[in-house]
Amino acid sequence: MKSKAYKVVIPQLGLTMQEATITEWLHPDGAWVEKGEPLFLLENEKSVVEVEAPTSGHLRIQTEPGVIIPVLHVVGLIEGAARVADHHIAENTQDEIHTKDQRPNTGDQRPVFRQPSSVRIAVSPRARKAAYERGLDLSQVQGSGIRGMITMRDLEKHATLQEPSVLASPIARKMAQAEQVDLNGLEGTGPRGMIMREDVEAKLRSEADLSRGVTLSGLTGLRAIIAERLSQSWQQSPHVTLTIEVDATKLVSMRQAVNENSAGDPERSKISFTTILIKLSGQVLQKHPYMNARLTARGIENLDDVNIGFAVDTERGLMVPVIKSADMKSLTEIQVALDDLAERARKGRSLPDELAGGTFSITNLGGYEIDAFTPIINPPECAVLGVGRIHSRPVGLHGEIVLREMMILSLSFDHRLVDGAPAARFLQELKHMIEEPQVADIWLKVVGRR
Repeated sequence: MKSKAYKVVIPQLGLTMQEATITEWLHPDGAWVEKGEPLFLLENEKSVVEVEAPTSGHLRIQTEPGVIIPVLHVVGLIEGAARVADHHIAENTQDEIHTKDQRPNTGDQRPVFRQPSSVRIAVSPRARKAAYERGLDLSQVQGSGIRGMITMRDLEKHATLQEPSVLASPIARKMAQAEQVDLNGLEGTGPRGMIMREDVEAKLRSEADLSRGVTLSGLTGLRAIIAERLSQSWQQSPHVTLTIEVDATKLVSMRQAVNENSAGDPERSKISFTTILIKLSGQVLQKHPYMNARLTARGIENLDDVNIGFAVDTERGLMVPVIKSADMKSLTEIQVALDDLAERARKGRSLPDELAGGTFSITNLGGYEIDAFTPIINPPECAVLGVGRIHSRPVGLHGEIVLREMMILSLSFDHRLVDGAPAARFLQELKHMIEEPQVADIWLKVVGRR
């Protein structure tokens, strides 16, 4: 007799998300899960997020980790079961679950046979949550409750007998024990810095190649997704890059004056050059809306909202958080949003909505003393602005050689959406805004008078 089961599917985290990968199931097959508990880690093209159990019951895993899966595809079942003496003990099962690699159209679809373990761990909900947060392997904990159930007291007793705990997933901890890998000092890429299976594998590859003087890192996870997206962007979008030299002397002076004016306010962050360029770009996009567009199956869509993404270098790879309605925000509002989004991205805590919906992007390599470069468009956007360093250079001005604060801007755009002359007009207007920043009418807002 078959019992009713709740279908667990891959959620669509953003309008452009088409597929994702389960990096790790946080509960074994057959285990009892509570509604709202973290169920598995899901990696899409932008971040790693925890997906919670939609209901309570026994988990039946249908798809193994590491498989690329389309959104809304069923990856597991949660079978309803009555609580046995309120202990949440998962029942043994003889059912055989067959799963298939769901990677679409690769020609390498092979069925995978999976037999659930007949050994289940009885654990209280509170202890299960605490064990997950601490990265403890419950199979190593001796339960003292009714029918051997593991309680919080058992976890505390286990902790006193162990060395200081390292935050690691159960799979990563088991692999580390089997391969004799010391987790202390190993940097984790999972939520809250948790050490994941991929981190242990990377450590093993590094140690294996050390004797040969070679260090390899696999093209997996987010790095693989970034590589695929950038390759698609370069191959599908005919890139054209325009560069222009800009005199940023007045911009530098005005920024310095504004930051000195607000130096006494501890709640006001210093305004960065990236923040100023986001604001100026938003204003120029209002005047040249053909640059705030994207190509769809229906044709070219000119977008009303000006949502500007900015590139953030993280340990997991390049992330592009998005400041929504950037043209409507003041410099202070943009700076606060930029600081918060950048910090969350570096810690791997970005929400899907924070990385979606961009209509234009800015990437600033000035801090690395780069003068000019060719940025790659972040699809489906129309263009991306590359920002070089600001430095003093001798230039000719009014018949004299003088030192000025100069910078180079590089605009890459999709030639299918915009021709060279309109893109040049956009870049020329931005240059004028930077060289005569007072005409942008953004500085009164930052000092609180508008």
